Amino acid sequence: MLKNAFFNVYTKFKLHFYQEIFQRFQSREASLTTVETFCMEAIQALGSPTVNEFATFMRISPPNAAYKVNSLVKKGYLRKVQSSSDKREYHLEVTQKYVDYYNISVSYMVEVMDRIAARFSKEDCAKLEEMLTIVSRELMPEVDIHEASMPE
Repeated sequence: MLKNAFFNVYTKFKLHFYQEIFQRFQSREASLTTVETFCMEAIQALGSPTVNEFATFMRISPPNAAYKVNSLVKKGYLRKVQSSSDKREYHLEVTQKYVDYYNISVSYMVEVMDRIAARFSKEDCAKLEEMLTIVSRELMPEVDIHEASMPE
């Protein structure tokens, strides 16, 4: 039962995101491929990685990562920022163009979280938060990222 409930919630979040993206493809607002979307989500979650850190995390070769990064820079979703400590190194940062694109999924998560807060008691919400924090920090060691905060 728990597995099915979690799977259904996860699937609904994904499908809502896909609906919104395809709607934007219809009006030609979206210009990221599926693979590029995955790359951008990983880069954002990693929090300004280098190209090599991105390649290592995604388990792809550095030249393949560099190719994908350069394409995303050309499209305006990503920028390379030279490291102040090591001038040979560049960190990847998402642009406002990507933040606007990404907010498609974030805004729905915020909407669902607001519905949860309205539907359940503060105690239930606190317990859900505690459980999700444990899942993220302890039960998903394969995905090591900096924990981020959602916009309010």
